[in-house]
Amino acid sequence: MTAGVDERAVPATVARGALASPLVRVAAWASLVAEVLLVGTGGAVRLTGSGLGCPTWPRCTVASFTTTPAMGVHGVIEFGNRLLTFVLVAVALAAFAVVLRSWRSRKDLFWLALVQLLSIPAQAVIGGLTVLTHLNPWLVAAHFLFSLTLVVLMTVFVHRSQVLPGPRGRAVGPVVAALTAAVAALAAVTVALGVTTTGSGPHAGDATAPRNGLDPVVLQQVHESIAWLLLIGTVALLVAAFRGRAPLRAAVVLTAVEVLQIVVGVTQVALGWAAGLVVVHVFLAAVLTAATTAVVLATRSPRPEPAA
Repeated sequence: MTAGVDERAVPATVARGALASPLVRVAAWASLVAEVLLVGTGGAVRLTGSGLGCPTWPRCTVASFTTTPAMGVHGVIEFGNRLLTFVLVAVALAAFAVVLRSWRSRKDLFWLALVQLLSIPAQAVIGGLTVLTHLNPWLVAAHFLFSLTLVVLMTVFVHRSQVLPGPRGRAVGPVVAALTAAVAALAAVTVALGVTTTGSGPHAGDATAPRNGLDPVVLQQVHESIAWLLLIGTVALLVAAFRGRAPLRAAVVLTAVEVLQIVVGVTQVALGWAAGLVVVHVFLAAVLTAATTAVVLATRSPRPEPAA
């Protein structure tokens, strides 16, 4: 999703020794993958009706931290999602440890790794509140959007681990920059509408969970309309990329993700909000978020420092 560094284009005034090590790059990718998977599994919890599989928090039941046989498959699914938090903790700790060794020269990576580490308890608290409020739809939406924010930050982590530190400037023309900003804004609106639409429909996380009270049919139509506008804007960006005016690889990836997302979205509605496809749609929302962020990041490059 992000481009590596062409060292032949590096200004002589920038210290090449500040490039991140391969281990840091691996840690950054692991962080991004972990956040995307957490979004996907969280969607699976909601869309299998397992949101209250563990009816309390931080324990799974009043008497146990783990699921019990009497709680059935929903308890297993919800508890399994909670266990993934420990995997994320391990990934975040490892990323922070490898970045810490070079924090003086790469403070940008240090802060990104630290934010990921500190976000875990925040995610846990928000998740706990959604359970304690019996899956309040607005808290569920906040939890999901918070997770997507972390996907954005971890995409930045991956990108910054592959480029040089220092000041950055616009690497594209003003028209492409404006088009990229429009695409990013449309992507954000599309995802937010998708979250709101899910909160109004049949997949609220549990049969007894409240919906947000909005009309799912109207929301779906608006959501789909904005998604088509997003695709049109991205195709325009892709055309500019083929003409050499915008980063090509990032635009190709984003276009492919959007086409797949629209196909899945239209199919899931045609099949009556099939839960399996909705899970894929949620997972692709995280991938779309990362791909959009990568497109924005690709429009900027290291700015040569003035000669002494």
